[in-house]
Amino acid sequence: MPYTIETISHQIGAERFGNKKARIDWILTDSRSLCFPEETLFFALRSKRNDGHKYIRDLYNRGVRNFVVSALPDAHEEYAGANFLRVASPLKALQHLAELHRKEFDIPVVGITGSNGKTVVKEWLYQLISPDKTVTRSPRSYNSQIGVPLSVWLMNEDTQVGIFEAGISEMGEMDALRTIINPTIGVLTNIGGAHQENFFSLQDKCSEKLSLFKDCDVIIYNGDDELICDCVAKTIPSAREIAWSQKDDEKPLFIRSIKKDDNGTTVDYRYLGMENSYRIPFIDDASVENSLNCLAVCLYLMITPDKIADRMARLEPVAMRLEVKEGKNGCILINDSYNSDIASLDIALDFMARRADTKDRKRTLILSDILETGQSATLLYRKVAQLVQSRGVDKIIGVGPEITAAAARFTIEKYFFPDTESLLASDVFASLHNEAILVKGSRRFY
Repeated sequence: MPYTIETISHQIGAERFGNKKARIDWILTDSRSLCFPEETLFFALRSKRNDGHKYIRDLYNRGVRNFVVSALPDAHEEYAGANFLRVASPLKALQHLAELHRKEFDIPVVGITGSNGKTVVKEWLYQLISPDKTVTRSPRSYNSQIGVPLSVWLMNEDTQVGIFEAGISEMGEMDALRTIINPTIGVLTNIGGAHQENFFSLQDKCSEKLSLFKDCDVIIYNGDDELICDCVAKTIPSAREIAWSQKDDEKPLFIRSIKKDDNGTTVDYRYLGMENSYRIPFIDDASVENSLNCLAVCLYLMITPDKIADRMARLEPVAMRLEVKEGKNGCILINDSYNSDIASLDIALDFMARRADTKDRKRTLILSDILETGQSATLLYRKVAQLVQSRGVDKIIGVGPEITAAAARFTIEKYFFPDTESLLASDVFASLHNEAILVKGSRRFY
């Protein structure tokens, strides 16, 4: 959903220097992640350890022409064709822009907070919901004052469900994140001791986190946790809730039994009088609790128990995200085979480009068809080809009929196969030497 630079300047209340027309698709806060300079708006953020204003000249030389600043660069009139939007605080401007972008969407948005488990719940919800809906979610663990607006900005015309994390480390931080995410469904994973040094008590921390859910349609949490229940009653007394419980069979979502064996866990539950069950391929308590929070969200979104059970059984560990391993023949393998969409592909390519051990190696991408994006294949693979080129990929190995049909868009060394079996039967793997190899694929191709 592109915005004109005029619109953005008005929205953030900026004093504008320069009158160059521009269409903005991408927001940038880290100069190392530049991908599409002509369509990028750079926010020059200041922190205790760095100042984004230092990178304006370099970004300008690399093609960026649109900047949000708190101070104009020296001799700014010499930046031909550039727009500088001057504001008191680029961070607050970034947050406000994301807040206004969020208001463009009248869709279910899941906000997730808690001391632990936020990223797992987010990624598992993505696995559980994305077969039916086009989901936009926080990349990796983008849950901070900067990460949240960058995440929400990723919502576009195709988004049907949003899933965003919110992390805080001190009192007063959640208010800004609440207005940006504006969740309709709230999930509180748990309350523990992380970052406790900045809170007077666990109750204060719990109440601050719950403030994210002030305007939610429903709140999901562990109804057997007395601290959380007490804080919900005091902080949001009128909230509609799905407080799942293993003890209180009067709760809408009652967990009848949890049975573990060597290979997984079976959960029997009753929701609104109907009894069902599911199984997950994990046995640790944290995974079970995370799955219960996911269960409640899925039930609220009216995903059928049969679909829930089928997808729960195939949940994958989030630890698969961006694992780096030593391979054969001097190769390094970056495994991001957990899922595939355009946003996570961009992040994975950026991750590969930044690693010191990829500088002297050929950069190779193994990519399957990207499924369930809601975009046309023509538009999708045009964007993929642009990403591949801008991130300095030297070789692509494509797997699947859609990416194979788009092979002509890629102007680098390339190999394409209609399916996984054809790839494995080829000799392409034998030719890999001294390469950094990113594996990025949809689960259907494994």
